[in-house]
Amino acid sequence: MQERLSPLSRALRPKVVSRVVAAVLCYSTSSIVVAADDSLWDIPLEELGQIRVVSIASGTETPLDKAAAITSVINADDIAAMGATDLDQVLETVPGLHVNHSDQGFSPKYVFRGITSSNNPQALLLVNGIPATTMMYGNRGNAWGGMPVKAIERIEVIRGPGSALYGADAYSGVINITTKNHETIDGQIIGGRLGSFDTRGGWLETGHRVGGLGVSMVLEYQTTDGWDDIIERDAQTNFDETFGTSASLAPGPVNTGVDRLDARFEVGAEQWTFRAGLQDRSNIETGPGVAQALDPEGEYSSRRLNADYSYRWADLTEGLDLEARVSYFNITQEPENNIILYPPGAFDGAFPNGLIGSPGYKEHQVRLDLSAVYRGLQNHRLQTGIGTLWADLYDVTESKNFNSDFSPRGSVVDVSDSPSEVWMPEEDRTSYYVFVQDEWQFAQNWQLVSGIRFDDYSDFGSTINPRTALIWATTDSITTKFLYGRAFRAPSLNELYVANNPVTAGNSDLDAENIDTFEIGLTHQLNTQFVYGVNLFYYEIDDLITAVPVTGPISQEYRNSGERKGHGGEFELTYAPLDEVKLSANYAYQKSIDKQSDDDVGEAPNHQIYARLDWNVTTHWRFVTQVNWVGEQKRTANDTRPPVDDYTTVDINLRAVDLLPDWAFSVAVKNLFDQDVRDPSPYADPAPEIPNDFPMPGRQFVAELRYQF
Repeated sequence: MQERLSPLSRALRPKVVSRVVAAVLCYSTSSIVVAADDSLWDIPLEELGQIRVVSIASGTETPLDKAAAITSVINADDIAAMGATDLDQVLETVPGLHVNHSDQGFSPKYVFRGITSSNNPQALLLVNGIPATTMMYGNRGNAWGGMPVKAIERIEVIRGPGSALYGADAYSGVINITTKNHETIDGQIIGGRLGSFDTRGGWLETGHRVGGLGVSMVLEYQTTDGWDDIIERDAQTNFDETFGTSASLAPGPVNTGVDRLDARFEVGAEQWTFRAGLQDRSNIETGPGVAQALDPEGEYSSRRLNADYSYRWADLTEGLDLEARVSYFNITQEPENNIILYPPGAFDGAFPNGLIGSPGYKEHQVRLDLSAVYRGLQNHRLQTGIGTLWADLYDVTESKNFNSDFSPRGSVVDVSDSPSEVWMPEEDRTSYYVFVQDEWQFAQNWQLVSGIRFDDYSDFGSTINPRTALIWATTDSITTKFLYGRAFRAPSLNELYVANNPVTAGNSDLDAENIDTFEIGLTHQLNTQFVYGVNLFYYEIDDLITAVPVTGPISQEYRNSGERKGHGGEFELTYAPLDEVKLSANYAYQKSIDKQSDDDVGEAPNHQIYARLDWNVTTHWRFVTQVNWVGEQKRTANDTRPPVDDYTTVDINLRAVDLLPDWAFSVAVKNLFDQDVRDPSPYADPAPEIPNDFPMPGRQFVAELRYQF
């Protein structure tokens, strides 16, 4: 039912409409504020449908300027315009977020505001509001294999804490992917793709209304040989120089090929929705090698299955909405052949076929959630929720040809059923949570959002995480936010329980990592063409989980041993001088400090600049160019190498739309000038295993053809 407006609100409708038009120009921020004698909070959301809304910040759809967090929204049109084919290419455009790659198969690390680690469990990825995070490592899985974008309708990103709503691992940032449904897919679409590195693929999108049901499906397949830039030295090179052997395969190419199949299905009616998804990855090559020694033969497979069912009761009683949801997530990671840690000839020829260690695991999760929104109190919107998680690491496997002291066994032996030898025990985890949040408009131009969440885990205890946001409609054109949030990262099962690892031992006494973040954000809409925003932040991290040296047969153990602090800011703007032209840009600065040593944490850029030009050249031709400058990346405190060099990449994308009825065509070039892009490789004592860092792809061409019917 449409909310009735006051005579004053109706009189001010033209002002609201003009500002709605201005909001559409904004790429990643919005600052729509009405005059002092009227209030945006009172205008029904459906009447503001053109304003970009976000659900990740408050748990319900809210205009960006009201969001209780520093948030960016990127929709499907933005993704198509920039010519992105993978999620990581999109996320690199978000201010305060940089995508680095780990030493495990070059899986992506989403580095928010300088907060990073080897497995990157500090960034939470949601798909339709449901975590897609493994309990094993606390991340998306080390055999990630990328995520295509054709099924994505919208990406919402929080820079900063989100545990008061989303619990564990909503720590440095939260990424929520909303997939397409029958309302956002117009009929049927088929398309094909060709690109560099022998990349080939295709996709299908279909969405329909069948009686009272909305049905949609997206299928996408892609195979690629991956880039093959050269690694000059690897871990085995160091061993060769020490022991007088010549086993290293370096100089040699990184191995980055992968086959990807993605499927998304959704069916729903007015009150209920069922979704299911499949991400199947095969022939995942090992990048620089699992042990940082080149392995041209090793390959993994990985599969992610998810399903969820939700039911909504709107206006169960006056002003009360309820939603119940049950979800299932399953992830597997298994070697397709022997994973060679060190090549044949290593260790003075003790391993004629190489040092082989091939671990795998299977994990599934079940979640139950019940949430409620109550609007029956004047000037308040209350939200609450309860839920539970059961996660089970139900199958751990390993085959290897060495003993715990690295002595040879003579052949590859399956030790999966040997608790004294397999790399990880089979464990499970349960957790329960309850949260409450109040959005209170206590004055004409002021809103206070306060929330708190309690989580209890079976394996490390409980944690309480509050948040508060004070949102001030400062003037007709300025919105100011004052934010505080506390978040936690749950110890991963690997950090708690890893065993029979000759290098690192788990620690069942670990506590959660904690972070407290303070932020100030300001958005200013100068006119209908120009909008800019400034965000400042400061955070402190306690109980940081790191692998520290210990005495004994195991060289290091996971412990709560670190403290960090960080500060920085982000600036972003959008300028549309003409109907056919839009400029958007952002700058991010961060500095993350180890509180014990007072050194820069490193392995993340202190400065980053992104700029984009959208130009509708003619009715049928669209041109977009992007420039991304990533500043130098310092090393960790004990790493004496010079910083990783800064670099600048330029991307272009040219699209032809409706040159022929129902057809569209695009050609994109990534890293147009073939810049040498490097991600930092980790330090190892006494020398880095790969001293010249990880080479990233050079110039890439991608062409797509699409037909809609």
